[in-house]
Amino acid sequence: MSPLPKTATAPFCPSEVRGSVFIPAGASSWKKWLLIWGPGLLVSIGYIDPGNWATDIAAGTKYGYDLLFVVLLSSLAAIFLQAISARVGIVTGKDIASLSREFFPRRLNIAFWLFAEVAIVACDIAEVLGAGLAFHLLLGCSLAVGILITILDTVIVLGLQGRGFRQIEAIILGLFLTVGICLGFELYLAGPHWLEVARHLAPSIKALHGPERLYLAVGIIGATVMPHNLYLHSSIVQTRKFAAGKNTEKEIVRLNVVDTVLALSVAFLINAAILILAASAFYESDIGLHVNGIEDAYKLLAPALGSTAAMYAFGIALLASGQSATFTGTIAGQVILEGYMKLQIPCWARRIITRGLALIPALGGVLLMGDGALNKLMVLSQVVLGLQLPFVIYPLLRFAGSRKLMGSFASGYFEAGCAWLLFALITGCNIWLLVQII
Repeated sequence: MSPLPKTATAPFCPSEVRGSVFIPAGASSWKKWLLIWGPGLLVSIGYIDPGNWATDIAAGTKYGYDLLFVVLLSSLAAIFLQAISARVGIVTGKDIASLSREFFPRRLNIAFWLFAEVAIVACDIAEVLGAGLAFHLLLGCSLAVGILITILDTVIVLGLQGRGFRQIEAIILGLFLTVGICLGFELYLAGPHWLEVARHLAPSIKALHGPERLYLAVGIIGATVMPHNLYLHSSIVQTRKFAAGKNTEKEIVRLNVVDTVLALSVAFLINAAILILAASAFYESDIGLHVNGIEDAYKLLAPALGSTAAMYAFGIALLASGQSATFTGTIAGQVILEGYMKLQIPCWARRIITRGLALIPALGGVLLMGDGALNKLMVLSQVVLGLQLPFVIYPLLRFAGSRKLMGSFASGYFEAGCAWLLFALITGCNIWLLVQII
């Protein structure tokens, strides 16, 4: 698997798209922002994948708005960490995986790489299950057939062969808007109690009491602060190339922070909308609806909201979220493989490998345990993502705090303190969860 000539690879390979979007020195601030806008969008789409749907729907239907604050805090943590990841990529000109390969021992790097690949596959399992379920609901095929149809997304990746990075970002934007519009329509029909929604944005330790609530909370964290997105962001910010000039690096970092905050704030609104929709349509329902997962949510939206259009909007949004996450998972896989192992393979080959590894547990679980296993598998995949987080946050914070690497852009005492506290909290929640389960 030696490096391939540029004509043989899709534009996702990180080393081949660096500096592909040029931003002239004389451009206005508005034009510069329009040109730099994009990496945050690609990252944010990973925050609304089917795994988020599973955890948010489970939380909303079982506990109402109680865990909404977890979505908010997870989103704030994601914005914080993604901004650090982008800054590391801009200042060093390298992604987290490449820096790890250079600065950590080989055995530790192999461990980091394996954990990262587990995260990619866990994420893809949720995408397989989510997209397969969407096909099942919209086309009327069996769930197993719907899962097999997801193999065809490799054809989509092949269809993007030779496309520019901006075209890919435009496609992602279209899918992102599709999800947002569909959920906005459903919230309009649901008519949630907005004062209750606002009240539950405040953190509550009591809301986390009990292993099942904590399990769901860790799943929400894993679904929101996705490990592979941190690798991805540190790489794709390098697709932008600025003309040399005074304070250019500061301007790039500042504009990327704006891009990250805006894109991930919208992703938070979508994730919150899913939980709020589930809570208002099912938890607060006075018609005795019993929801065990996404499929039940789809089928019961019509009687809950009094509109069959809500049901189809839900299915379309679920399909769009699964397909969009496919792109980011593929790019992140390329970044991780090239960074840790110095290997490039065609994007379609990477897609087949990842999808093949995801299909085995997804299809096997459904065939062995029945359709009812789908939601459990999706939530489990997000918990696995949460358990992987410390293994990417640790090297990220080491690099961000290094004066040798980052110079004046190294994390200050306050930022570093907040970042390491966040690392300790996530690690502590993971350990607590494992103790509860064992």
